[in-house]
Amino acid sequence: MSAQVDQLKAELLELALEAAHRAGALLHDGRPAELEVSATKSSSVDVVTEMDLASEKLITGYLSERRPDDGFLGEEGASSPGTSGVRWIVDPLDGTVNYLYGLPGWAVSIAAEFEGETVIGVVESPPRRETFRAALGHGAFCNAQPLRCRPAPPFDQALVATGFNYVAERRAAQAELVRQLIPRVRDIRRSGSAAVDLCDVAAGRLDAFYERGLHAWDLAAGDLIAREAGARTGGRPGLAPDGELAVAASPGVFEILQPLLDRLGAWHD
Repeated sequence: MSAQVDQLKAELLELALEAAHRAGALLHDGRPAELEVSATKSSSVDVVTEMDLASEKLITGYLSERRPDDGFLGEEGASSPGTSGVRWIVDPLDGTVNYLYGLPGWAVSIAAEFEGETVIGVVESPPRRETFRAALGHGAFCNAQPLRCRPAPPFDQALVATGFNYVAERRAAQAELVRQLIPRVRDIRRSGSAAVDLCDVAAGRLDAFYERGLHAWDLAAGDLIAREAGARTGGRPGLAPDGELAVAASPGVFEILQPLLDRLGAWHD
């Protein structure tokens, strides 16, 4: 059975890599000079562009053609249960506002679950010419290089990334949390892409990342990549990362940061 699961992981990883590469090329090479916003989501600053929709259509079309019985959960509306035990979790363009403004902090994120457990994660970052990938139990890589998270520094020297919600009231609460956290750490970074931040924890470019309000498509691939690179991930103490709170960090930093965020109320507005 284990050999069959490993074979399945290999197949899913190959498909995820190709789908992410195709979508990344579409986004990178096909970006219109004047990019139009197609819709708004949670607020007027939480946008969907024509390219988000085109990317998701490409990814789901490619994967469903090759594995028609699989399920999907996509940020821009792809949703089907499937019958194979495999579900693809797709963020066709993580960092849409960065993409809209021509900033490099965006990526394509594709994860695959098997029987409810994430087994494959791929994050394609065309502006950085980097492809992050992981298979459960088989490590994490960026391009051909294996990844390991950074050894934990003293907490007051930790470089921590975060993100902000698009709803004004929640952003205000998150800003207050940063005000309380920043004197306790080296500094705070905000890239605009949770998938990129999680991969940067895996690559040792950040000591930690946390955010409230993320969805499965924001988290699934990057969380697996971070864990396979030796980072610890979680939500509130004792829980998996979810919409209330997601934390990823070098183990020594995680042990301090997760309970601190819980005490500071990072999980509520």
